[in-house]
This record gives sequence, structure tokens and C-alpha cells, in this order.
Amino acid sequence: MELDTVAVDRIIEMAWEDRTTFEAIQFQFGLKEQEVIDLMRKEMKPKSFKMWRERVQGRKTKHEKLRTFEKGRFKCSRQKSISNNSIAKR
Repeated sequence: MELDTVAVDRIIEMAWEDRTTFEAIQFQFGLKEQEVIDLMRKEMKPKSFKMWRERVQGRKTKHEKLRTFEKGRFKCSRQKSISNNSIAKR
């Protein structure tokens, strides 16, 4: 699967976010957790990748099955609606 630079940037951004699960990335882009890790390793500097891996490893919020909450995703009232990774118009 070929990803354009916009998609790669968005995947990296989502991978850095604490509350975005690997399952959400898989739903939107079709990449499994190991594929996201491989992408991060390829696209990031070695030190940045190492810092990201230390941050993500063992983090319960990155896996839906390990979360202690079902709902409760924070959404700012000023945030635009996002549908399948594209910003919806008002």
C-alpha cells in the first residue's frame, strides 16, 4: 500500500497522540500496529523513534482492549467534526 506524504504525516501525528488507539489508525488507514511501528521507524530519526517507543510501550490508552473507559473522548467545543480523517464542512 502506497501512502502519500499527507497520510504519512497524519499517521505519525495519530501515533504520537496518547488517546488515539492503534485500532483507530487501522480503521482509517488499514495499517496494523506492527506496520505503524515500521512506518515510524522508517520516517523518524532514530532518537525520536526510540523516545516514541518508550512512550507508547505499555500505554493502556493506545489499545482499545486495555482501556478502562468505553467513551469519554475529550472533544473541544471549538473542534471541527472529523469524519474518517477528513475535516467536515459546517
